[in-house]
Amino acid sequence: MTVHTATRGPVQRTERALAPDLARGGMLLFIAVANALGCVAGGMPGFVPTASGLDRGLDFFMFTFVHSRAYPVFAVMFGYGLVQLARRQERSGAEPGQVRSVLLRRNAWLVGFGLVHGVLLYFGDFLGAYGLVGIVATLLLLRRSDRVYRFVPWIWGAELVYALVLFVITLTGVTTGTASVPVEQVGSLVAPDYATSVLDRLGEWPAHTATVLGFILIVWLGMWAARKRLLEDPAANRVLLRRVAVGGLSVAVVGGLPIALVSAGLLSVDESSASAMLMLHGVSGMFAGPGYVALFGLLALRLAKPGPFVGSIAALGQRSLSGYLLQSVVWLLALAPFTLALGTRFGSPTVTAILLAVVVWLVSVFAAGRLGSRPGPAEFVLRRLTYGRR
Repeated sequence: MTVHTATRGPVQRTERALAPDLARGGMLLFIAVANALGCVAGGMPGFVPTASGLDRGLDFFMFTFVHSRAYPVFAVMFGYGLVQLARRQERSGAEPGQVRSVLLRRNAWLVGFGLVHGVLLYFGDFLGAYGLVGIVATLLLLRRSDRVYRFVPWIWGAELVYALVLFVITLTGVTTGTASVPVEQVGSLVAPDYATSVLDRLGEWPAHTATVLGFILIVWLGMWAARKRLLEDPAANRVLLRRVAVGGLSVAVVGGLPIALVSAGLLSVDESSASAMLMLHGVSGMFAGPGYVALFGLLALRLAKPGPFVGSIAALGQRSLSGYLLQSVVWLLALAPFTLALGTRFGSPTVTAILLAVVVWLVSVFAAGRLGSRPGPAEFVLRRLTYGRR
């Protein structure tokens, strides 16, 4: 069925900026590693309490740079993309009501994608939450004036103060003990068969989606950045990007260090201290979103003429939905207890999961680079549902 509106179709390749696509494509590697570790550990965050040697070093790296630090990047980029999409529709002559209709339709279908993904493949789906947040952002935030968007930096300033206070409270209240990192066990990741895992995910997906809806604050920051075109013109915003990269990643790293030291066996604390550290880890992790995005903006500035490999990473970023869903298919086939269960076959589950994640990411980078101007399969379906046959 063709949709007859005055709106235009999806974005063309010549309209894309390098930085957003590079950020999405590059950070899919961190998403792959985090989710693969969660699958072999049977819980979130992906962590093996009995790890030793190299595994402890890998756990330290994951809690410092990856866990709760990768997904905020996509929240920032989702908000950025909402504004970009609306702007392109408006340039084509679409009326505000038509633009809103396109965005609402696209985000509603994204909720549908999330439901299928979260129930059939992987409980830790973010697509449904993105769709719901996208609907709210379209209705309440998209067409607001600059006066409303001035609150965004102040809100993040308040979040920074909260993170610093939490850091002080956490460290001053540390008590020694023998507790490990608190891990949320996930039924579908340890289910004995596929049917049981689906039944588990029917309850897990809505609960997980509800817990992550709060990232609308990160999405709003992405919308603020898009209104200022920070990534379309990184040269003009070099100073701001440097400050955000250094500041955001510093907060994320410092806030993640306490629980990272516990995971590596370098710090022994009691259960309440470990729980407080994990909370600090999550709060500080949101600052990694703008920090990593700004870092990719600066990187794009240095790569005026990206080579084939960097170009393929950006191509994956253009097809990040397909890349994300491909990962979940692989985790189900390769890591689930009722399929190949590779995490239990080759010594260290941590090393196995990370190596598999890197291989899957590299394959998706290569495949995206070979697609040329063609969209990924998931992007093709979403565009057809959103725009019709154009």
